[in-house]
Amino acid sequence: MWWKSKFDTNKHNPRLGAAEIFKFIGPGLLVTVGFIDPGNWASNLAAGAQFGYSLLWMVTLSTIMLIILQHNVAHLGIVTGLCLSEAATEHLKPVYSRGVLVSAMLASVSTSLAEILGGAIALKMLFDVPIRLGSVLVTIFVIIMLFSKNYRVIEKWIIAFVSVIGLSFLYELSLVDVEWTQAMKGWVTPSFPENSILVIMSVLGAVVMPHNLFLHSEIIQSRQWNLSDDAVIKKQLKYEFFDTLFSMIIGWAINSAMILLAAVTFFKTQTPVDELEQANHLLGPLLGSHASNVFAVALLFAGISSTITSGMSAGSIFAGIYKEPYDIKDNHSRLGVIISLVVALLIIFFISNPFQGLLISQMVLSIQLPFTIFTQVYLTSSEKVMGKYKNSTVSKWMLYTLGAIVTALNVVLFASAFQ
Repeated sequence: MWWKSKFDTNKHNPRLGAAEIFKFIGPGLLVTVGFIDPGNWASNLAAGAQFGYSLLWMVTLSTIMLIILQHNVAHLGIVTGLCLSEAATEHLKPVYSRGVLVSAMLASVSTSLAEILGGAIALKMLFDVPIRLGSVLVTIFVIIMLFSKNYRVIEKWIIAFVSVIGLSFLYELSLVDVEWTQAMKGWVTPSFPENSILVIMSVLGAVVMPHNLFLHSEIIQSRQWNLSDDAVIKKQLKYEFFDTLFSMIIGWAINSAMILLAAVTFFKTQTPVDELEQANHLLGPLLGSHASNVFAVALLFAGISSTITSGMSAGSIFAGIYKEPYDIKDNHSRLGVIISLVVALLIIFFISNPFQGLLISQMVLSIQLPFTIFTQVYLTSSEKVMGKYKNSTVSKWMLYTLGAIVTALNVVLFASAFQ
């Protein structure tokens, strides 16, 4: 497997003491990138611009939902040594597994389309690069990164990108006066202002993304040692939860910062915002040109990093169809990456309206997501797959309920697109 050269799963037993926990930080941050991708930016900015602090609770609720589902799929990777795609191929009938995984590849193309567009929009903001040319530049950069760097290097790059995004919003928030009492109330108090239901559903429904579930089950294995040692597995499960919790809290903070920024700037001036470029142009007059540029830089890093993780997940999904782990040196993994990124790029050339392209991509994700979630819960609840680490009855039905809620949100969102 792609991590085995550094971590021998048969011989190495790490100490896994208190200090060792920080060596497990990384996989969760790659998943967090999908939580703060360009598709989420527009929803967060719209929430803050239209409803101020009152919809911050959505970020809290969506983060909790994400922690539960990502924690569950990470267990699959730790316990079985298989990613979600491999496990589906091995434990489901071919007619079911192929249907789920082929649809997951289509969803991956849709995800890559949104992420590439986000990076291209940022290049247009910063350097006035045309959207199509910007999309080509983002795609080429990401392919070079994925094909020339090993996982550990990419992980460090992603951590750096997330750090830049976080620092960018800290800078933005330092320029405004946030009403922290109102923000605290907004984070924990559900409210449904008039005409807010569509924004609420868009934030909650778009948080859990199919490719992140496949990705997390794969990359969590970069931290595995000695699967035959039950004590080591238990410690890995505990430390994985710390990584997931820590990373999702960072995602919660960044998404919250977007809403706070929009609430303080656009809501105060009653300025509606529904597109990323529009938000960038409006920030300049309100906070100065530096704020506008910092916003665009953060979006660029979000677009690039989320495109990288989208490509990785596609490689994992496609390789899993052939019962192989993700390995960028393997042809199946490479082909999966190429299919996702290049097909997405080609589609962009036929889209006249980038914002419409983002909308269409989210609709495709809405259709596929239930298949991934229910496949995951079925596998992690199976004693044949997970042994004694299978979901408890309570956990199983909680996960199915959560899956049903996410599915309902996405169905309503899908239906609203035709109204």
